[in-house]
Amino acid sequence: MATNSAIEWTEATWNPVAGCTIISPGCTNCYAMRMARRLEAMGQPKYAGTTRMSGGRAKWNGVVRLDETSLKLPKTWKTGRMIFVNSMSDLFHESVPVDFIRRVFDTMADASQHTFQILTKRAERLEELSIDLKWPDNVWMGVSVESADYQYRIDHLRKTDAKTKFLSLEPLLGPLDNLNLLGIHWAIVGGESGPNARAVSPEWVRSIRDQCLDADVAFHFKQWGGVNKKKTGRTLDNRTWDEFPRSAPSELHDQTTFHP
Repeated sequence: MATNSAIEWTEATWNPVAGCTIISPGCTNCYAMRMARRLEAMGQPKYAGTTRMSGGRAKWNGVVRLDETSLKLPKTWKTGRMIFVNSMSDLFHESVPVDFIRRVFDTMADASQHTFQILTKRAERLEELSIDLKWPDNVWMGVSVESADYQYRIDHLRKTDAKTKFLSLEPLLGPLDNLNLLGIHWAIVGGESGPNARAVSPEWVRSIRDQCLDADVAFHFKQWGGVNKKKTGRTLDNRTWDEFPRSAPSELHDQTTFHP
């Protein structure tokens, strides 16, 4: 588990699964592919063979590895944290067995001092398996939606039994002017960062912010992105937007929060 995560909307990461497969345009420049290659070069066997080189860049090759040794790790952390689950993979990847997913959920239920944030692009499998999972209150479930072509993922999320549901609209690759936010508690928006980053339009971001304000959905603007994301920053209309859903730990309430 990594402490002091640089991701603006979480505090730590936990990766019981490593490796993934590219399935939509939002995956094209995924930072986790570069990181997996780097970790393999540093001698971490968990990430060995999970990427291939294509056009001079690391790409997922479909190898997915389960990490039994890290499965119970969150229980050893006594102080509660906000934990992003599988920043280096997708828990609902088709190669992750249902039994292993259940064991991940069992760990999250037992480690009730933490809040766990799960993101997936495999929304169909998420909905399919939802009925077979026990959803503790400390598990937040989200889907990634990079453009209007993938808004259907929100409908699958809505049909799950997760108590807190959120959207990661990152990397934002196009306008999302007609979001159905019924049953959604939180929206994270961000431009793409790193090499070959694709540009984000301020109007796309403002549209989502305004829709969240109208629907009483907590809005979190992560970054403008670009090759140097520190230079472009994360200020939107002269302020930062660091909202969290009501169920977030109180110390993370930097701005107004809304009821789920």
